[in-house]
Amino acid sequence: MGSDTLALLIDGDNVSAKVITGVLSEIAKHGTSNVRRIYGDWTLPNLGPWKKCLLEHSIQPVQQFAYTTGKNATDGAMIIEAMDLLYTGRFSGFCLVSSDSDFTRLAVRIREQGLTVYGFGERKTPRPFVSACDKFYYFDALETVSPDEVPPATNADGVTEAAARRPFVATIQSSQAGASISPTPAPAPSGPATGKLDAEALGTLTRAVVACADDDGHANLANVGSYLTKQSPDFNAANYGFSKLRELAEASGVLDVELVRRPHAAPICMVRLSDIPKKEKRRRLS
Repeated sequence: MGSDTLALLIDGDNVSAKVITGVLSEIAKHGTSNVRRIYGDWTLPNLGPWKKCLLEHSIQPVQQFAYTTGKNATDGAMIIEAMDLLYTGRFSGFCLVSSDSDFTRLAVRIREQGLTVYGFGERKTPRPFVSACDKFYYFDALETVSPDEVPPATNADGVTEAAARRPFVATIQSSQAGASISPTPAPAPSGPATGKLDAEALGTLTRAVVACADDDGHANLANVGSYLTKQSPDFNAANYGFSKLRELAEASGVLDVELVRRPHAAPICMVRLSDIPKKEKRRRLS
């Protein structure tokens, strides 16, 4: 897990509340989102589902009225506050949750400052915004949970906060009643389905391996991953239903994957294109 200090900014007008669980889970792998803000016109009904998960995930709503019909004032408010946060010097990265290309210049500006930009959006997100981010994750590859399916928060003893606020006797009665009744399990949240890589993804992967390969055609998978991040921010294991790049490589069908163990050093994962003839002896890795 990462230890970076991150700022999470959500375009509430164009993002469904169902994606927040998956977004926060992915962000936790990279660091801690000390600032969590969502922007939109909270007088409108379309943000209703978000209201149910603001307290659950400690997200601060920011009100922005639409000044003119057809103009998105939310984007402007989010960009202005992002720049304010950028100049505080408190953060090592920003998480921008939107499928709107209007945030492309913002992502570029943050990266120019030397910070990391993690983008989250739909598959239809314009390519310029995707490319402006260091890493980009698609919503359909992350865990999605409806706000109505979010379980109530519990304390250290496993008691819901609502029950903890009841009178003592009522709490005991509730516990006794619950002991004799078998609760109906909540439906499991839908997560990313592991699928095959399409032709475009396979092409991106093979080009990365070729670019990082040595004279024998072998490439360190870690180097391949770094190359992919720089060339295609949206090419990552999570977007294809895998937890690790090694799993993706093994399932690709176009790569041979080998874990090479080295004396006095951690093992490394090497890959090569499957159609390259293997040599009888490989160069020994020191």
